[in-house]
Amino acid sequence: MDVYEDPATWTPLPTRPRGLLVLRFAATVVFLPVLIVLWIVAALGFIAVGFLTEVIAAVSSSYEKGLLKLMERTLDRLSGVPAWGVTWSELRHEGDAAYYGARVDKAVAGWTRKASAPRRPKKSRPPVECAIPVRDYRGVGGRYVAEVALAQGWELRPTDVRKEVRLWWSAAS
Repeated sequence: MDVYEDPATWTPLPTRPRGLLVLRFAATVVFLPVLIVLWIVAALGFIAVGFLTEVIAAVSSSYEKGLLKLMERTLDRLSGVPAWGVTWSELRHEGDAAYYGARVDKAVAGWTRKASAPRRPKKSRPPVECAIPVRDYRGVGGRYVAEVALAQGWELRPTDVRKEVRLWWSAAS
């Protein structure tokens, strides 16, 4: 947390009105199957394009890397609950600081487990950066995420607390 930032942005977000949450939950229930179908169609489309352009990919590594990067970005955007969406657990636990505290503890512990795992030969390196989304800490605030992460060996990165808290594993350097 930088000293120039407004401390009010690191506090818990205000509780959302129950009617708005119910409306967003209903929209999420309707929209999520459409999103899943779009994800499947996009994945199948990328597989089809990959099969059709296998000859180009065998000759050009930049084409293959570009296609994989495009596929990863597209499928990542289509996966998960949208930022405006509300899950059943969020609907039930809105304003419950203990629930969100446990959620933050679980998320940071998971990233710590991944980052502190020993590096295996011929495998990718463990992640050294992560982002905890506001969906996980809205009831306890970004300050709680920072405190839990700092206690487990993480450092804060420049971040927009209204969206996520970005962390960097300090033991990686």
